[in-house]
Amino acid sequence: MTSVNDAPIAVSPLSDDEFHDIQNEVAKRNKQKLTLPRVVLQGFLITMALIWLVPVGTAVYNSFRNYATDTQVNGAFAPPETLTLENYRTAFRVGEMSSTFLNTAIIVIPALFITLFLSSMVAFACTRFSWKFNILFLVLFTAGNLMPQQVMFQPLVQFFSRVPWPDFLSAVDSGSLAGTKASVILVHIAFQIGFCTFVLANYMKTIPKELGEAAAVDGAGVARQYFQVVLPLTRPALAALATLEFTWLYNDFFWGSVLINRGAERPITSSISVLNGAYATDFNLIAAASIMIALPTLIVYLALQKQFIGGLTLGANKG
Repeated sequence: MTSVNDAPIAVSPLSDDEFHDIQNEVAKRNKQKLTLPRVVLQGFLITMALIWLVPVGTAVYNSFRNYATDTQVNGAFAPPETLTLENYRTAFRVGEMSSTFLNTAIIVIPALFITLFLSSMVAFACTRFSWKFNILFLVLFTAGNLMPQQVMFQPLVQFFSRVPWPDFLSAVDSGSLAGTKASVILVHIAFQIGFCTFVLANYMKTIPKELGEAAAVDGAGVARQYFQVVLPLTRPALAALATLEFTWLYNDFFWGSVLINRGAERPITSSISVLNGAYATDFNLIAAASIMIALPTLIVYLALQKQFIGGLTLGANKG
């Protein structure tokens, strides 16, 4: 026997007029009214975008011009007499960017991965398990972000100069951590792990604890719950943090300048200071160097744009 529920339902097709009427109705509902507050908001956003883009566009434009014979004589916004890549070639050579890019990679990549790994472990321990001081421990890590990094400069330099370090692990041959890339890596890890722990802890709170309990019932230990259950579910937060942290670590100038004494060991951001000393008045050359230095962060942002924007609101829904 065939029940009534099994009987096919006849659906009459819409006519062209009915279909267009529905489209017009949907478009009418989706169309937002042009009100005065909306016009003011759009005007404000466009103005702010131009304020940010005009200096950047001017720097890009003038980086292809000769400063002494063109920009200085005709002005920054005048039509160019000639366009050349000479500023980029000179900045790359004088700033020794081939070596400073490598120095930056040696500093940023280990600091980034170690920071994310350690902060995810701390966040996992503080959010997935209940123990006596888990909240206090999490607050302690978060409170580290409140101290200005410049306050710790002198004590850290004295501390690193007293910590022995093998010479074969450094090009400085000082016998201590002072002046080595390892000292910058350790500083970055120490100062960034608090923020990453705070964000990852808030994100992990949104993961149901029943998943870990089910894994424990199946015989999974703590390490397996971390690596095979929680960590894969935390990939969106880790990707967003990786984008943000790469930008911050790469753009760091303070610690790379004060902790590394040798010019050949300094990161890419120090190339600007070298050019400022040798070509203080050639603003087009400095603009070309700034653009080359900013390119890696721009590429990372464009490649991971969704994760970067999502990282601005991570952990905002549940605290």
